[in-house]
Amino acid sequence: MSTVLRLFNIKARNGWIDKSFTELLELFHQILPEGNTLPTTHYEAKKILCPMDCILYRKEFEGLHKCPICGVSRYKVKDNDGDDDDMKKSPPAKVLWYLPIIP
Repeated sequence: MSTVLRLFNIKARNGWIDKSFTELLELFHQILPEGNTLPTTHYEAKKILCPMDCILYRKEFEGLHKCPICGVSRYKVKDNDGDDDDMKKSPPAKVLWYLPIIP
C-alpha cells in the first residue's frame, strides 16, 4: 500500500492523467518479478486507497470524534497526545470540499 500511495503522490504532483498512470502501473507489473501484488490499473490502485476514508462526519456521525469503523481520530493529533478537549480544538485531519454545480 505504501508503494501505491507514493505513486499516487507522484501522479498528483506531476499532473498525470489516469491513462498514463495505468500505463506506468502496467510497466511496473511487467518489470517486477512474477507474483507481485502491484495493481495494474488506476482503478485497482484507487480501490486500495479509498478505504482510508471510512465515513463523513455529518448527519448521524456529526458529533463523533473518532471513526466508529477504524477508530482513527477525526482531528489532527499532536505528539503530546493531549486530552479530548484539546483534540476538539485542533483542526480536522481531513476536509472534504464540496462545490455544487451552478446551473
